[in-house]
Amino acid sequence: MADYAKTAAGVLAGVGGEDNVTSLVHCATRLRFVLKDESKADAAAIKATPGVITVAQAGGQYQVVIGNDVPEVFAEIGKISRVGGGQDTAAATGPKGNLFNRFISMISAIFTPALWTLAGTGLLKAFLSAAATFGWIDAASSTYMVLYALSDAFINFLPMVLAITAARYFKANEWTSLAIAGALVYPTVVAANGAPGLTFFGIPFTMVSYVSSVIPIIIVVWLQSHAEKFLYAKLPAAIRRFVTPMIVVLVAVPLVFVVVGPISDLLSRGVGNAVSWVWDVAPWAGGAIMGGLWQVFVIFGLHWGLVPVFQVEFQTTGQILLIGPVFAAVLAQAGAVAGVWVRARNKNLKSLAAPATLSGFLAGITEPAIYGINLPLKRPFAFGIVGGAIGGAIIALGGVFSKAFVVPSGLALTALLGNGNMVMLGLGLLVAIVLPFLLVVIVGFKEPADDAATPTDSAPASANDVAVLAPVDGTVIPLNEVADAAFADGALGHGVAIQPRSGAVYAPFAGTVVAAFPTGHAFGLRHADGAEVLIHIGLDTVKLGGAHFSVKVTTGQQVAAGDLLVEFDGDAIEKAGYDLTTPVIVTNPDLYPAIADAAAGPIAHGEPLFTAVSVDAVAATK
Repeated sequence: MADYAKTAAGVLAGVGGEDNVTSLVHCATRLRFVLKDESKADAAAIKATPGVITVAQAGGQYQVVIGNDVPEVFAEIGKISRVGGGQDTAAATGPKGNLFNRFISMISAIFTPALWTLAGTGLLKAFLSAAATFGWIDAASSTYMVLYALSDAFINFLPMVLAITAARYFKANEWTSLAIAGALVYPTVVAANGAPGLTFFGIPFTMVSYVSSVIPIIIVVWLQSHAEKFLYAKLPAAIRRFVTPMIVVLVAVPLVFVVVGPISDLLSRGVGNAVSWVWDVAPWAGGAIMGGLWQVFVIFGLHWGLVPVFQVEFQTTGQILLIGPVFAAVLAQAGAVAGVWVRARNKNLKSLAAPATLSGFLAGITEPAIYGINLPLKRPFAFGIVGGAIGGAIIALGGVFSKAFVVPSGLALTALLGNGNMVMLGLGLLVAIVLPFLLVVIVGFKEPADDAATPTDSAPASANDVAVLAPVDGTVIPLNEVADAAFADGALGHGVAIQPRSGAVYAPFAGTVVAAFPTGHAFGLRHADGAEVLIHIGLDTVKLGGAHFSVKVTTGQQVAAGDLLVEFDGDAIEKAGYDLTTPVIVTNPDLYPAIADAAAGPIAHGEPLFTAVSVDAVAATK
């Protein structure tokens, strides 16, 4: 049995005694000292103390890693000294996360809950397009009408879908967000797209299409979240529940129409005019821009500025030159996600890449590929841009054009056949598809599954093995990539880490909450079979003193798999300078000495994360 008093005495002596301690707090696994003079601390003596795992110095703290027994050691230090009892709430100053990476993380988190439905309906639309193209179904029939509606509705009303996920991400009222999004895609509003002379109380504005849009609703829900916090703090409790959404909707919707719409229209027109000018001067350069950046334009809604250019060109000449390279842009992203499908080792990634590839190639629906895979993984998206740019330039040099406005896709290629140099068209499309595919397969991308296998990946299953589910949405990385030595070297136990994309943590299995820290930064859970798992939200986040965390459970509480443990404001935590990487580790290696079947890459809470392998299973391999 551990001698906590002996450990406490040894640690206190090792840090230079009570007089050398300015403050002491503890988190889930370690004692965190602020020392007056760190040179007086004897790291070797502390490490030699029974019960101590290691010593780390970070963030102005002298950290003594104990493990699960840290509360007991902390309590013993309090018995033999006046040290302890306070909370260090000072936020460490540190660099904020890369803005581009944070943007990608935000987009991915908001899209993640909708990806499977987006992929499924997109694939259905692709099959429906193929059936109509080959004459298997009459496009004028009521059957086609019903099938088209159920396959297109989800992406058509995408702002309403994103209103819900964005509200959850930004901690806004979902129903108010839905009311805002509903106004953006309301039939009369959609019909007013491009209508002249529109005003709102005398303020002129330009109505643009918000159907299938992404950025406007995300921006307005972010603003909504801040407005709601302000109004709830200022309005009397008796009226704030209904007055807050009334004010928010009344301000937010006109704000989008009067401000976001005209800005979007101005930028779109600027993009359209710039591309047209480049096309006139150097068609190959225009083709490269269209092929390389079309999907970027789509992400920000700037592609709408090119649609009128298509229409004007068609009305003037009876053909559309600019649309040819867009085929390269679309099929290049499909080629990139096909490369992910081939190369990825993570089952979740492969299963999402399969329908995303088919819907991208057949119907030109690239949203599942871009938002679910290529953009979060970064390299595939960049490789798609490269392939699209080169392929688009080749197609433009061939003078390829369309005699109709079509949605670029594999099935719509018939619109280009016989119009221009077909050899250049074939070469351009081949480059656009094959180049990103090969780059993804050969060069690869940042997939944690490429790293060394976790311990005992080949261990046989045992009745006592415990399946641990992902507690949070995010991206799984190996534990050795965590920027904290005590976690990275496995001193606290085997496991993985997750870089969160949402602000909620859920129980990874049914069991008992053995430690629910009031600061909300860490939770310990015990499975009925004995496996103990620690979920540590961020690094050094105990120093926030509970700020930005909302704890939903208590120590000793029984939870089911998927029960909400805590909500946190990831943006605020990162702005305070903290790394949100969340280690998930098995902390009783005497009973569960290894893990197996560790996931990698993007993951959603509730999906399999790893298996805690029991000592019986490990022994069976020897």
